[in-house]
Amino acid sequence: MRLLAVGVVLSLLGLGGYVAGVVVAYPGRSFTIAVVMIGLTLVAIGRTPGEGSA
Repeated sequence: MRLLAVGVVLSLLGLGGYVAGVVVAYPGRSFTIAVVMIGLTLVAIGRTPGEGSA
């Protein structure tokens, strides 16, 4: 559940950074794409059931 929450937060922050980068060019704005991808990966991992759950 924690990975899901972290993934959602990272995805939203990355998306916000991307939108800000479209409006105003700033150094490191390409990093936001990586943050979105990491966030989505964590969301996918956080949604899968663990080994102990049935």
